[in-house]
Amino acid sequence: MTDWRSLSARAAFASHRLIGWIFWDPGGLERYAALGVPNSAGYYVTTRAGALGRAGAEVVTAAYGSIHPKFIEASYSLLAEHGTVDDAIRVRDEAVLAGLSEYAPEVCEELGSMAPSLWAAADSLPSSARPLFAAQLTHRRPDEPTLDAWLAVNCIREWRGDTHWALQIADDLTGTEAGVLDGGWRDYEQDWLPRSRGADDNDLAEAYLRLERRGFITDGRVNEAGVEHRQVLEDRLDDLSAPAWVALGESATESFITLIARVGERLVARIDQTAGEKWMPAGRLHQRSRT
Repeated sequence: MTDWRSLSARAAFASHRLIGWIFWDPGGLERYAALGVPNSAGYYVTTRAGALGRAGAEVVTAAYGSIHPKFIEASYSLLAEHGTVDDAIRVRDEAVLAGLSEYAPEVCEELGSMAPSLWAAADSLPSSARPLFAAQLTHRRPDEPTLDAWLAVNCIREWRGDTHWALQIADDLTGTEAGVLDGGWRDYEQDWLPRSRGADDNDLAEAYLRLERRGFITDGRVNEAGVEHRQVLEDRLDDLSAPAWVALGESATESFITLIARVGERLVARIDQTAGEKWMPAGRLHQRSRT
C-alpha cells in the first residue's frame, strides 16, 4: 500500500523548493521596484497573496496567520501608491518564467507537460476555508506551460498552507506560538522564525508563557514535548494534504518529486545568495526531517 503521509511530505518539500525561491529573487525584486515601490518593500506579501490582495490588507493578514499586520498593511499601501495587485502578479509571473529558464532550464519542458495533471489535482481540492488557495485558482497561463505548471503547484502548496493554519488555530496556537514551536522543531536559532514574521519582545513573552503552561517550554526553550507536539501537527498536515497527490496519482507524484530534486538544491541556493540561509525553512532539510 502507498504510504501517502510520506509521499505527501516529500511532494510538499519539492513544492516548497519549486515555489519559494521567487519571493527573494532579484529579477522579481527589480521588476517590483520598477513599479516605483521603494526598495521593493512588500514584494513577498503582495506577490504571494496574489488576487487575495484585492480583498484588502485585513483579509490578507487573516490568511497569512503569522506575519505582522502592520507590515502587511504597509506593503499594500506602498503598492497602491505605485501600482495594482495585478501589477504585482504580473511582475512575479515574469520573474518566475525568467528565473526557471535561467536557474533550472533542464526541467522546464517536463514540468510544463505536467501542467494539465497538476491543475486537475488542484481543481479536485475543496476551497472551503482556504482563502490563499482559492485566490490562486483562476490564475492560469496555458499559453506558458512551464509557468502554468508552477502556478498549479503554487495552488496546491497554498492549499497545504491554509490547512496548516487551520490546524494551528484548532490547536489554540497564535502565530507567534506557532513560530516558536516551529523554530524548536527545526533546530533554528532561538526566536528567529517568529521575529522574522514581525513578533516583538512582548509577543514572544506572551507566547512563551502560554507554551510553558502547556508543558512545551523548559528554561526558556522548546523542550522535547514541544518538539513532539509539533511533529504530531506536521504528521496530521501531511495526512490532510495528501488528497492533492492522490488525485495526481502515485506515479506522477513520484515523477514530480524526482524532477524537482534535480534542481531543488540549486533553487534553495538562490535564496541563500539573495536573502540568507534561514529563509524558506519548509524547503530545507533539518535534523528531524523525514524527507
